[in-house]
Amino acid sequence: MSASAGPTRTGIANLPLHYGKAPRWLFDRMVKLAREITIAIVADFGAEEMLRRLSHPYWFQAFGCILGFDWHSSGVTTTLCGALKEGIKGLERDLGLFVAGGKGKTSRQTPLELENWGQLVSINPAPLVYASRMSAKVDSAAVQDGYQLYHHTFLFTKSGSWAVVQQGMNEAARYARRYHWLGETVTDFVNEPHFAVLSEARGQALNLVASESDPARNTITEIATEEKPENVLADLKRIKTLSLPSHHYLSTEDLHPDSLKKIILSTYERQPEDFEHLLGLSGVGAKTLRALSLISELIHGVAPSYRDPARYSFAHGGKDGIPYPVDRQTYDQSIELLRKAINRSKISISEKRDAEIRLVRLMR
Repeated sequence: MSASAGPTRTGIANLPLHYGKAPRWLFDRMVKLAREITIAIVADFGAEEMLRRLSHPYWFQAFGCILGFDWHSSGVTTTLCGALKEGIKGLERDLGLFVAGGKGKTSRQTPLELENWGQLVSINPAPLVYASRMSAKVDSAAVQDGYQLYHHTFLFTKSGSWAVVQQGMNEAARYARRYHWLGETVTDFVNEPHFAVLSEARGQALNLVASESDPARNTITEIATEEKPENVLADLKRIKTLSLPSHHYLSTEDLHPDSLKKIILSTYERQPEDFEHLLGLSGVGAKTLRALSLISELIHGVAPSYRDPARYSFAHGGKDGIPYPVDRQTYDQSIELLRKAINRSKISISEKRDAEIRLVRLMR
């Protein structure tokens, strides 16, 4: 996969924000069960299939339930990913499956982990590092939905296939939103990377990766590369004095032209060839893109999309029939696969019985 290859984002899930962590007695068991289930799936279907399943928001949630964590808690994301990473430690080469990143400070070590694994298993880490960085950039800067990323787990195989599970926090709303990425089929990070989105909440968002944002992406790139920086900064100061239209979801209150001067000068000097390269530049984050989006719309008349990606594509329905009833066949297939994996695993009788009980509850 080349460094410019892009992903299919396979889902977003909104979860209530819960603080705290799994008790040690539970986490130790989660690690063991996650290990056995992963071994069973990789043995029968291959490491790439494990990536596909982890990228499915409902399957991921069901996996968390099987491991015994809160079914609707935001902590299922960080705890499941942590248990999986710990569970396959030492088995990565045999499985052909590798896990990097995690929560908080650990997430920032992802590039270093990928480079280390690249040396150990003779795989070029550059495309993986690029995919890790760009998936985080898209969900933190190109899609501004009110959720600040605090968790980033990157999974990959010997063949270079990869997936990302990352999560953002909205403390005001007390919700977390989970983003799933699967590095298959799509080769564009910045044009409709969403394959499915699962979310109960619909919010207001600046969505620069929507298809209808394509003219705005082009205009934003032109503003950043062709207009003189002093003109861009002058436009920003003008916008600060304008009354924004009622549909606008972008605030100018925290946009300070003087503080953006350095990055505007930098983008002009480096001349990124398109929006993806602009997004990938160091220092180009949410505020820079928000400022350039405002100039694009209010000065040049080219509006980006304000469609929350959670509005238009859902993975497999919801329990209340919104946007449509749950796809029971797919859900049952996931449960059956996990049942077989549990039966084949080497966990103790009591742990197996507990896991079966959780499965029955899940099916009900």
